[in-house]
Amino acid sequence: MDKEATYNLLNGINSPEDLRRLSVEQLPELCDELRQDIIKELSCNPGHFAASLGTVELTVALHYVYDTPYDRIVWDVGHQAYGHKILTGRRQTFCTNRKLDGIRPFPSPDESEYDTFTCGHASNSISAALGMAVAAELNGEKDRHVVAVIGDGSMSGGLAFEGLNNASATPNNILIVLNDNDISIDRSVGGMKQYLFNLTTSVPYNRLRFGAARILYKFGFLDEERRKALIRLGNSLKSMAAQQQNVFEGMNIRYFGPIEGHDVKNLTRVLRDIKEMRGPKILHLHTVKGKGFTPAEEHATEWHAPGRFNPETGERLLPNTDGLPPLFQEVFGHTLLELAEANPKIVGVTPAMPTGCSMNILMEKMPQRAFDVGIAEGHAVTFSGGMAKEGLQPFCNIYSSFMQRAYDNIIHDVAIQRLPVVLCLDRAGLVGEDGPTHHGAFDMAFLRPIPNLTIASPIDEHELRCLMYTAQLPGKGTFVIRYPRGRGVLADWRCPLKELPVGKGRKLREGTDIAVVTIGPIGNVAARAIERAGRERGLSVAHYDLRFLKPLDEEMLHEVGRAYGRVLTVEDGVAEGGMGSAVLEFMADHGYTPVVRRVGLPDQFVRHGTVEQLYHLCGMDEEGIFNELTKI
Repeated sequence: MDKEATYNLLNGINSPEDLRRLSVEQLPELCDELRQDIIKELSCNPGHFAASLGTVELTVALHYVYDTPYDRIVWDVGHQAYGHKILTGRRQTFCTNRKLDGIRPFPSPDESEYDTFTCGHASNSISAALGMAVAAELNGEKDRHVVAVIGDGSMSGGLAFEGLNNASATPNNILIVLNDNDISIDRSVGGMKQYLFNLTTSVPYNRLRFGAARILYKFGFLDEERRKALIRLGNSLKSMAAQQQNVFEGMNIRYFGPIEGHDVKNLTRVLRDIKEMRGPKILHLHTVKGKGFTPAEEHATEWHAPGRFNPETGERLLPNTDGLPPLFQEVFGHTLLELAEANPKIVGVTPAMPTGCSMNILMEKMPQRAFDVGIAEGHAVTFSGGMAKEGLQPFCNIYSSFMQRAYDNIIHDVAIQRLPVVLCLDRAGLVGEDGPTHHGAFDMAFLRPIPNLTIASPIDEHELRCLMYTAQLPGKGTFVIRYPRGRGVLADWRCPLKELPVGKGRKLREGTDIAVVTIGPIGNVAARAIERAGRERGLSVAHYDLRFLKPLDEEMLHEVGRAYGRVLTVEDGVAEGGMGSAVLEFMADHGYTPVVRRVGLPDQFVRHGTVEQLYHLCGMDEEGIFNELTKI
């Protein structure tokens, strides 16, 4: 793309310092150019689209008013930060976004000093910003400003409220910008969404109050304790007059808004007005997700990460999937509906991902039996536990990397009571371009030690369907099913539903030289490597599909331990503490001494790239497994 011939202002912006040389009157033009640049780039290099279009004016205003990177901007999640990346010296490399060895999919301090904190999981920005503000005070950097930018969807997360509660009681001057577009990925849900939609406060009133406070401070009539008392009194009077309680000001956090989030000149003025105010502050913006691109404004969920598209017509350039196997999540969604039609106790739960995990299929047919609880993974698990305690059969679908946030809930609220909750871990294993914050790397390792869990991973779509059927049968307790992002291997994926024996794997191939033990869909990759090892090296390799990580198929592992002196384990998860570790422990506990090699994710955070590229880097593709077979 010929950028130099395209833009009047953006071509001259290589850093926020360049931005701050512009006049306020030039900012709307810069916003238009930045928005067009994002549209053109993402039309051919896909990424998170609509969220970044909705924060163009906010991004420009923040970097214009604040002295970044000395002043800190903490982005929540990071879906909305493409404009931030472009304005902070990465415009020429933005075409490499999400690509192997390119710039990262989310803000990261490892990439830029302007990226103040790791992004990827929601609701952490307020807590991180508060920590930075307290550190600045203790370090003597009293002139450093700290801003947290959080969306209305992320504000539904419990961590956001923990941060707000601490911010209300800890001396600080942070600004929390609430970007309220009424949509997270799917449309925002819950009482907080409706509350934010209705909330109103007068900006002139706040300016008058700020001016009066400065005069009172100047003449010694106001100190910090009196200020807090006056805030409480003012909030009470305002609530009485408006017949509406402001939850933020009820916590002694000053509230400004809501204001139009796409008027960059007014937004710049407001940020300047409140920049030096003491104490924690909330600036509430109303924005439009996908702003400036009509298809994205009208269908924000579809345009969250739309893939390639025609920037002129808005036509999405979807790949031809005729004859291909379905996505695992599609199999999950259709099978869940099928099971729910036969079992009236089944309900579905997801934290803000009904479309991504395909629970929207159940929602459309049985809306009273499917629950989107918002960005609240811990609550999703405990909520499921509560329903299970009273006789229902919840299927709680949470992406593997996000299930990390619900670890205590799994232990304390489900497993201890042996409650019949089916925990479906979508996006398990390497997920590709979203990188280290989203890889489902750790679930097998962190779930394996928990008592009362059954943990399984299907090798294909038929196995997924039968595991889902098995999990909802009486007496199965807490049942975990993990499966990856992307497509399986069976185009003809519908099969009769049948019970699979819990804790029993399968021997897929006979062999005498080496035993390969796999779990999950990566077993299909291993099967190709095994075939190649026999064809090219004359190796006789047996293949065992473990299927269940817990309980282990001890009969099968005894067979492996007795018959083979060389064992290779393959898993799409961390090798440290995962399935391979379980096999090693079993062999040691029972006196078997084979040479065991483990193929899995290394003890490091895996970068971003296509799944195929990352499999190759980690030695988990056909070539990598083949090489291990020849070395062992």
